[in-house]
Parts: sequence; structure tokens; C-alpha cells
Amino acid sequence: MRSAVRKMGNSSGVIIPKPFLVEIGSKSGDEVEILVENGRIVITPVRSQPRAGWAEDAKRLAEEGDDASVWPDFPNEADIDLKW
Repeated sequence: MRSAVRKMGNSSGVIIPKPFLVEIGSKSGDEVEILVENGRIVITPVRSQPRAGWAEDAKRLAEEGDDASVWPDFPNEADIDLKW
């Protein structure tokens, strides 16, 4: 497939057809990494870590005092007999 490099503000760009984005598992607005390898422009989707930022969020919630359990306790009847 051929496409043209287009002027976009002070930069230039190429429209990426939707089937190409689908093939790499990306969509409009996703973050990508762009680099040049052997005279070619390579665009790679950035895969975020599923739990990225959880530790910072948990710390912030604790500092705000908003880290109480929202689920009630569901003890078992035999819990009283457990020896730890």
C-alpha cells in the first residue's frame, strides 16, 4: 500500500489504515514507540503493565484515610475454632 507524507503543523505524518492498527493490537489514541532501523521507520505499540501505578495509588489512598475495606467480613462458623 502506498501513502503520502502529509504536513501536520510543524511536523509531518502518515495516516495508518485501521487494519494495520488492528493487526498490531492498537487503536487511535494509543501510545506507540517510533524508531528508525536500517533506514525504515518502525512503529511499535507500547504495552502498559496491568498493575502500573497501583502501589502509588494505594499509598495515596492510605494517606487520605480512604483505604478502609468496603466489603463486609464473611466469617465461617468454624473460624472461632481455628488455632493460628
